Amino acid sequence: MTATMQPQSMCSDGAVRLSGVPETLLWTLHNRAQEAMRPDALLRDPDAIRLYRAIDYDYTRSFGKPDGSHALRSLMFDTALKPWLAAHPGGTVVELACGLETQFQRCDDGKVRWLCVDVAETIAVRQRLLPATGRCRYLACSALDLAWLDDVDGAGGVFITAQGLLMYFEEAQVRELLQAIAARLPGAELMFDTIPPWFSRKTLAGFDNTPHYRAPPMPWGISQRHIIPTLRRWLPRADGIEIVPYGFFRGFAGRLLPLFSRTPGLRNLLPGVVRLRLKAAD
Repeated sequence: MTATMQPQSMCSDGAVRLSGVPETLLWTLHNRAQEAMRPDALLRDPDAIRLYRAIDYDYTRSFGKPDGSHALRSLMFDTALKPWLAAHPGGTVVELACGLETQFQRCDDGKVRWLCVDVAETIAVRQRLLPATGRCRYLACSALDLAWLDDVDGAGGVFITAQGLLMYFEEAQVRELLQAIAARLPGAELMFDTIPPWFSRKTLAGFDNTPHYRAPPMPWGISQRHIIPTLRRWLPRADGIEIVPYGFFRGFAGRLLPLFSRTPGLRNLLPGVVRLRLKAAD
């Protein structure tokens, strides 16, 4: 199902009208595109630059000075996905909360079937700026609306990504979503990111990224030491669970991240990127 344009989401002059969680797609685009413009960029992303320039929005006023955090996260997901695509020609990638991420454009091998899932106002903006194609379809619904599972053909293998999504849900919603995926798509691989509890609490109290932008609440936070035990309880059919360590990105926090990642006590203060495999059907 291809979404129709929602006029309130994007105006004819290029201005975007989004709020709440959907507006965060502009935050991630700001960081990715600004990084991609650098001659020493961590992530080569010409489509992100094009989208960034096409949208009439004061990114710096809302989000401040850019850093490389979201570019690094995208690179980590690309690095995991590309070998999977080579091993599963013609497989399906499901991108939950796709926003204006351009992973399909960066990783397309000419065979993959891609399904972008996001809420209607986000898909409206995406369709206007980055139209769907025969192998990259759009579905306008929340990830919590499990109807999207009906659109997934698991015959050639499935890789599900969720960048910057699960932290916006309650823990029970995260558990139910992951369990539904495990029940419906045995053998699938999943990759998603998490935030630590201290940062979750900060957003619930009101986290102002700048004086002009308050980040939406992020109810689900989890320490790295609890990720694997929690997922094993929730998903008995998980065949392998891995926490992928962050590397360097630009900015003070980015310089400290590799050191914190190698230190057991400090590691639990960091966000995480999780990759897991589900056992195939018996």
